[in-house]
This record gives sequence, structure tokens and C-alpha cells, in this order.
Amino acid sequence: MATLQELLRCRMLVLLCALWASLWEARAGQIRYSVPEEIDKGSFVGSIAKDLGLEPQALAERGVRIISRGRLQLFALNPRSGSLITAGRIDREELCAQSAPCLMNFNLLLEDKLTVYSVEVEVMDVNDNAPRFGIEEQELKISETTTPGFRIPLKSAHDADVGENALQKYELNSNDHFSLEVRTGADGNKYPELVLDRALDREEEAVHHLVLVASDGGSPVRSGTCRIRVKVLDVNDNAPVFIQPEYRVSVPENMPIGTRILTVTATDPDEGYNAQVTYFQEQAPGEAADIFELKSTSGDITITKCLDYEKAKFHEIDIEAQDGPGLLTRMKVIVTVLDVNDNAPEFYMTSATASIPEDSPPGTVIALFNVHDRDSGQNAVVTCSLPELLPFKLEQSVDNYYRLVTTRALDREEFSFYNITLRAKDGGNPSLFTDTHLLLQVADINDNPPSFPQGSYSAYISENNPRGTSIFSVLAYDPDSYGNAHVTYSLADDTFQGAPLSSYISINSDTGVLYALRSFDYEQFQDLQLWVIAVDSGNPPLSSNVSLSLFLVDQNDNMPEILYPALPTDGSTGVELAPRSADPGYLVTKVVAVDKDSGQNAWLSYRLLKASEPGLFSVGLHTGEVRTARALLDRDALKQSLVVSVQDHGQPPLSATVTLTIAIADNIPEVLADLGSIRTPANSDDSELTLYLVVAVAVVSCIFLAFVIALLALRLRRWHVSRMLQVSRDGLGVIPASHFVGVDGVRAFLQTYSHEVSLTADSGKSHIIFPQPNYADTLISHESCEKTDILSTPQSLLDDQREETSQVILFCNMLMFFC
Repeated sequence: MATLQELLRCRMLVLLCALWASLWEARAGQIRYSVPEEIDKGSFVGSIAKDLGLEPQALAERGVRIISRGRLQLFALNPRSGSLITAGRIDREELCAQSAPCLMNFNLLLEDKLTVYSVEVEVMDVNDNAPRFGIEEQELKISETTTPGFRIPLKSAHDADVGENALQKYELNSNDHFSLEVRTGADGNKYPELVLDRALDREEEAVHHLVLVASDGGSPVRSGTCRIRVKVLDVNDNAPVFIQPEYRVSVPENMPIGTRILTVTATDPDEGYNAQVTYFQEQAPGEAADIFELKSTSGDITITKCLDYEKAKFHEIDIEAQDGPGLLTRMKVIVTVLDVNDNAPEFYMTSATASIPEDSPPGTVIALFNVHDRDSGQNAVVTCSLPELLPFKLEQSVDNYYRLVTTRALDREEFSFYNITLRAKDGGNPSLFTDTHLLLQVADINDNPPSFPQGSYSAYISENNPRGTSIFSVLAYDPDSYGNAHVTYSLADDTFQGAPLSSYISINSDTGVLYALRSFDYEQFQDLQLWVIAVDSGNPPLSSNVSLSLFLVDQNDNMPEILYPALPTDGSTGVELAPRSADPGYLVTKVVAVDKDSGQNAWLSYRLLKASEPGLFSVGLHTGEVRTARALLDRDALKQSLVVSVQDHGQPPLSATVTLTIAIADNIPEVLADLGSIRTPANSDDSELTLYLVVAVAVVSCIFLAFVIALLALRLRRWHVSRMLQVSRDGLGVIPASHFVGVDGVRAFLQTYSHEVSLTADSGKSHIIFPQPNYADTLISHESCEKTDILSTPQSLLDDQREETSQVILFCNMLMFFC
């Protein structure tokens, strides 16, 4: 707003100057103008063309120019308007300082007539400068004991303007202690003085801040200021005073050692040495003196030992402040320790079980414990947890007590122990946690019987084994532990072939190894079934059993047994009859043999070892049939001797031999005649002996016939009894008649072979041949030789068979004795 007013004022002055210029007398050859300072470049000063009586265009034609005589050109001519204008900014204070009036002189030259005109321009002052002090702030020092009325000269101000725009007055701001008086000097300048009106108190106000204002008379009024700082000099009449009567500060407990936590400040209203304050910490009993350190000069309190919220939640420090001469005051600092989450939760196990039976019901208490966090607030809020997939859970009680209980029945065979990790976690940020481990053994109960890896076992043993031979080993596994897993073995009570099974087999109760108590004979039995029982040592004991099939492996321990022809008890050799008319391949007889072994050991082969006439007879390799190998010739000897070997296929093979005597003749008389012709004639008593022999043969034949009839009757009776026994016994099989050598066998024997009686004239040389019965058709089948069913063959029938066979053999021996 002030700038706008100045601009209007300048314009009014320009118009006024133009009016003066038009009225100016130019006859004397001098032109005068006036112009205010600080107008813009190019501003109008006066009309030169008009004042010279020329047209504006004539100025250029006549060569009008300004001669400045080496000074800075402040004005210029406008050739178009013929006016004098400012060539730049004009500052009156720079050109004329304090001189008044301020006149600028220069000459105008008209080159066409070489006429010179003198021009004078007065620069009018404008209030463009405010009063200014030489310093911005003046400092004064006055003792607080100075009496009122004391005068202090002040720095005066200077205004570059002149006239009314120059400095006109001084003013002092309102205050309680000082006033201002202005003295006018001989030169007319005004000089300000500061007067003390009221006594000072440095402790009340040590420094007084005053403002001296110098104003001019321009429009608008301009002013300048100077700050006056009055410092009151001290007298030691005050003790130090703390800023606060009591300091309180909160410090986290994890603050590092050496950290400054607080600065205490005591002020002394005095100054200088009187205000030099030092600080002291009272050595009161307690830890505060060791934890904190007080700097005597600065009042800084630093930490020298770690703080612990859990030990002390606050500390009190007594501090003294003393000035230089010795005045002192006391104050207390209360340090509150703030809790930080620096303590992990802690476990306190009240009760814990190291072992628990596996049949414990759900909800069984394993442990009771307490968790505690020495922190406070949210940092002390503790939660406990368990890993997942464990058969346990936590039940919270009062005062952070927890119970660890089972959630289901345990199985020691699944997990024999549990390493339980309990985690306690606080609510701090970041949170801290603590893990504790509880080892829980699951005590075994006898809930599992012993088990065998297989449902049944098979074992093989060779016959003729030594007594005490290890046969087989069974092993049962019990998943329980300790005594409940200790397994003992035994055999189930049973009988075999009328004898206790324990007389055949024994078992080691600890190892499960089976031993043979006797030497086994494959020909007596081929397999043996038994049950092995495994019993643990629990209470009550649990058991299981498994079947064991023991199979005997046949050994070649029996040589072939020749059934036919049987060797006579008296050492003689039987004679077989072969007719001379027999064709090649004629069946003369058959060697029948059996082997009590089985399998390959019972396979028999027949070989002709020796023959009196080689090539005459042959023996079937597998049948044992003795056949003629070629047609019989007259030159062949009547009596042929053959040695036949019967050999099994065992390893090593066993064999037996039999000697056959074959007589070549068409009938018995011919045989006897031929034999008689071979021998020398006997004495005269032979005819009488022959008669006796014929009678004896007749008697023996009668007796034999009677015996056969009696035997048939006995056989019929036995057969009737066996039929009745078969009906009475349920489940017994029919016994084939061919399994026994009875009357039918005798009848077959009689039908196949007849008595051969050889009588000669020499009765002493004659003999009767009773061929042995051919058992080829009545032998027990191979299957029955390998396995005999005790239940399907009554013992009484077997006894009858043996009795009848004995009777037949006895009868035959009697006949031979009579003969």
C-alpha cells in the first residue's frame, strides 16, 4: 500500500516539474528542471524542444546532444518527442548525501549553430531510507546494586534522507525498570539516553531486553530499531535450584551399559563463579549407587550395571547441587524400570510319572506342572502346547498349572516310549519359548500271545538217526517285553503207536529245538504229526500252538528178502521142473523178492549171476521170471544150477542171491529114471524099501488131506467171525483177502505145484521133492508195504493170518519129516 502511494506522489511531482519547466525563462540561456529520485528509467524530466522553441523533429536535424563533462550521464534526449528523460535510476543520497538542494548540471549543444545551453536538474528527496542504527543489538551491563536515576548513553540512529524525511524522534518499549530521554546536540542531532527508574534484581531478571525505535517524518513514516540487552551483574545471594523438585524417568531393563538416561539440571540465579553448579550423588545404602553414575559437571546420569526388572522395579537416587561458594540444594530422581520380554517361561514339574501301563484308561494323569514367566503384563502371559499326533493333551488348571493326560489307550507294541516335548510360549513380541522333555515309558502287560511266523511246519529226518539228533527248530515271537515275552516250548500230549509221543520226540523249552529220543525206522512209520505249544511267562500266561509234520526219509537199510524160492530149513535145495519140449521163453519159475525200504531203495532188479549151462536160461530184469532162452536139447544136462542175484537201487545198493536147481524132464518119473540111470544100482533090499516108501507116501497123503480139510473148516469159521466183527465195527474198511496168506494161498500153492515123487529101484537114493509155495500171487501189495493202516486191519485177523501160516509151515515140515 505504501509503494502505491509513493508511485502516485512521484507522478504528481513529474507533472509539477513539467509545469515549472514551461514557465521557466530561457532567455538567459539556462534551462532548469526538477525530478524526484528513485523514478524509473525513461521517466519524463522536461520538454527540451519546447523550451528551445524548436519542433521535436528539428532537434535531430540541428544535432542537439548532451555534454556531460565526463560524469555519469543521468539523463538522455528522446529524439521523437524532444523530451529530456532519465537514463537510469537516480539516488539522491548517493549523489548528494546530506546536501540540500541536490543539483545536477550539464550542457546542451546545437551543432548546426554551435550554440551551448546550460541545463540544471534538481533531484528532489523521497523518503526512501529509514533511520538505521549502527548495530543491531547493544549490550549493557549494570550491577544489581545500581541505584535508580543512573543514565547510560545509547547508540544513535542515522537517516540518509534530509528535511522532513530525516530522523525526527526516538522511542523505548514499555518496561518496569528503564525510561528514555533524548538530548539535542549543538549540531541539531538527537542523542538518546537510558535512565534507570527502578532497582534491579539479577535473580529476578538477569537480562532486560529493550527495543529502541528511531522514526523519521516522511510520509509514510519510516523507522529503525535497535535491541538493547541489559545484563544485570550478579551477587551470590542465591543457592542452586533444580528445574524439577523430583525427576521421574522410565528406562527399559535391556538398556545398554553406558547409556545416558537423564540429565538433571540445577540453576543458580547468580552468575559466574556464583552460578557454577556441581552435582553429587549421595552414597545411600543400596544398589542404586552401583547401578547409576552421575556426572558432576553435566548432571548426566548413566547406567553402569544392567537393569533387571525382576529384581527391582524402580530405583531412587538422591542428588545434591552445589554452587561455587558452597550453597547447595537436594533433589530425588526416581528411575522406573520398564519390563521387556527378556525372560523365557520356566517349567516347575510338580509331579511326573516315568512309566505308565499300556492298558491305562484315557484321561490318566501323567504329569502335573506349573509354568511361570518372570516378566510382567503381556510378556508374562504363557500358553502351553503339545506336538500333534500324540495320544496326550493338556488340561489347564488354576495359577498356570497344567495336567498332562492321555487321550486314548496306549499300545507298548506300537510305541514302547514317548519323548514328549512340552512348549511354553509367552505373549511378548517377539515371543520367547521354553521346551522341556518328558520321557514316558509304556509298561508292558501280557496282552499278546506268542505267535509263530508260519501256520504249520514240515520237517524231514532220515531214518536210523542217532538218538538225540536235532530235528527241527521252531521260534515263536511275543511282541510283549521282559517276562511277558519269555517264551517256553512244549509238545502237546499225544500217543503214537500206543506209546506217549514224548518217548519219540522232545523239545528244548527255551530254544524250541526238537530232538529225536530214539532211532526212527521208516519201515515202522513214515510220518509223525505233533503240536508245538508256545507259552509266555505273563500272568496269566498266553499261549499258541502250531502243527509240525515230521516226515521220515527212507534209507537203504534193508537188503532184498527172497520170498520164493525159500531156502529149506534142512539146507537142501528145491528142484524146478522144465520139460524138454519147452519152447524158448517158457516160464520155468519165478524168483519173488521184496524190499522193506521204499522208493528207489525198494526198486529191485534181477540178474543171472551164474549158470551151469550159460545161455540156456534168462532172468527177467524187473520181473524175476526164469525163462528158457532157447529150445532144450538132448545134450543139455538133466540138472541145471542157476544163481540169481536180487539187487535194490539204494545208495549203496544191497543184494541177495538164491540158487535154483532146475530139472529138465517131461514128468517126474522121467526125472527119477534119469536120476536113477545116472547112479549105480543099489543092493537087493531096494525093492522092499520102495514098498515102504509107497506106503509112507500114501499115509502122508491121507494125513495131508485130512489136515487140509480141517484147515478149510477153521478158515471158514474165522471168516465168519471176521464178517461179524466187520459189521459190529463202524468205519472199518474191508480187508482184501489177498493181504493174507491163508487157505486160499495154500490152495493156490497146491493148484500151481503138485507133489513130485521120484522113486527108483534104489530106494535108498530115491527122494521126494516138495516145491515151496509161490507167493507171487499172494504177496502184500507195494502200497501196503509202504503204509499200513492200523485202524483198517484188525489185530485179531493178523494174528489169525500168522497162526494159519504157521500151521501150514508146520504141516509141510511134518510131511518132509515123514518123507
